[in-house]
Amino acid sequence: MSKIDEKIRVGITQGDCNGISNEVIIKTLMDARIYEICTPILYGSSKVASYHRKVMDVVDFNFNTIKSASEAHSKRANLVNCYDKEVKIEMGKSSQVAGELSVVAMEVAVEDLKKNNIDVLVTAPINKYSIQSQNFNYPGHTEFLADNSKLE
Repeated sequence: MSKIDEKIRVGITQGDCNGISNEVIIKTLMDARIYEICTPILYGSSKVASYHRKVMDVVDFNFNTIKSASEAHSKRANLVNCYDKEVKIEMGKSSQVAGELSVVAMEVAVEDLKKNNIDVLVTAPINKYSIQSQNFNYPGHTEFLADNSKLE
């Protein structure tokens, strides 16, 4: 298969695990038409995704958990597990761990973008307050991406 015939590999960052991001992502990826036009690759936590699937009572959808975007299956919803720690999810609440997970997902996704393991990057909503830390002092993810996604 030539590069022209390949589907676009769309990286998606998980966003704030205490917000609506995961619900929107899961509902979107449940539509089989997505896999006709692209290969979706979610960057985040398989534990967080599993929690949201259970809360939403989704039984007919699963992520293909992978270690790298290069392992993505073109006809499945793929998830690069960037964060394996336990995460306490408190919907609608700001938390340091939710911010940390958002940053880790963006960092891993940006590295894959630089390595051409994904073609484009879509970011789910983050909490601009919980994401702030010693390692992340940008107003939001737009500024982070502008500063960190320059191809080398």
